[in-house]
Amino acid sequence: MRATDHAGDDDVWLIYTGGTTGMPKGVIWAQHDIYLASNTAGDPEQADLDAVRNRIGQADHFPVGLPAAPLMHGTGFVFATTILGRGGTVVTLDDASFDAGRLLDAIDAHRVSDLCIVGDAFARPIVDALDASPGHWRLASLRTVSSSGMVWSSAVKERLLAHRPELLLVDFLNSSEASGMGRSISSSRQRGGAAFRLGHGALIIDDDGRPLPADSGEIGRLAVRGRVPLGYYKDPQKSARTFPVIDGVRHAIPGDYARRLPDGRIELLGRGSTCINTGGEKVFPEEVEAVIKACAGVRDALVVGLPDSRFGEVIAALVEQAPGTELSGEAVTAHVRERLARHKAPRHVLVVGDALRTVTGKADYPAVRARLQAWLAGQSVS
Repeated sequence: MRATDHAGDDDVWLIYTGGTTGMPKGVIWAQHDIYLASNTAGDPEQADLDAVRNRIGQADHFPVGLPAAPLMHGTGFVFATTILGRGGTVVTLDDASFDAGRLLDAIDAHRVSDLCIVGDAFARPIVDALDASPGHWRLASLRTVSSSGMVWSSAVKERLLAHRPELLLVDFLNSSEASGMGRSISSSRQRGGAAFRLGHGALIIDDDGRPLPADSGEIGRLAVRGRVPLGYYKDPQKSARTFPVIDGVRHAIPGDYARRLPDGRIELLGRGSTCINTGGEKVFPEEVEAVIKACAGVRDALVVGLPDSRFGEVIAALVEQAPGTELSGEAVTAHVRERLARHKAPRHVLVVGDALRTVTGKADYPAVRARLQAWLAGQSVS
């Protein structure tokens, strides 16, 4: 994409969601809105192309960015455009699939300063490669690694910092529908953990759209005011639900639930559309997944609810074991029971050796559910 004098503020970008809980949807952004919503250069609200050219012309440093996520993924695309908006260079990989070794080679060869990934799906293979060949890659130019779109666990962040303590790790809480919900920053001097600081214009609301008090401790939905999408492509009903006008201001409410913590940060719980109701208790899959992924021998995990005649739904987990490890479903369940309430422990655990996610690192919960149901049906037949 090339910025020209003919591009207007109201020209639109169409970004498709990953379709984690259903069919992908086209999210319509006015280009000026998404530029400012993801603005890392500090441009003012009234910035135009001349202001951007002026700022770039006076800069004495230009970033070199590498989007590990494909450019068809919203994370990779928006990251690339923000690097270009800062006058920088975008390095891309030409492999048909993700290769951590090739990515690390490219960082050293092109002196990449900024790397963009999508959570553990990309970070784990990177740190696995670094662990397997310590000292092979210098990564001397790398300053910042940012992530958006899925969970980036604290354990994997720590492994990355062990190889490059100078790194700044920025975990953005963004989605195709809402930019700037929050962020968590980790470094060798500061541990961000799994909690996030709310972004400018972000808030937590109750079911009636009222902001929750900062000290309430209640669970609510994340929302963003200000620069938000125009709506979904050819879907006015979903547009009205996700981008409502509250007290005269348009909001983006993608469906993420969160809880305020005593220190002012927020704990992300997950999407309401994936929430599991087991015996009347609500369980967010992401909370259980985070605990399972901290279990020895686990490489990745996805959790869904399966129909149950007694409880309505029971928790089931599809778990990818790390190469060269022996892992049992019983061990996974016991690990969760020691750390979470008993009703949050998975009743069924299928341990597999293959990748669980799409090429972009997104969870495909309908596919995970179908796979677990087919496995359980096979067990009952035998």
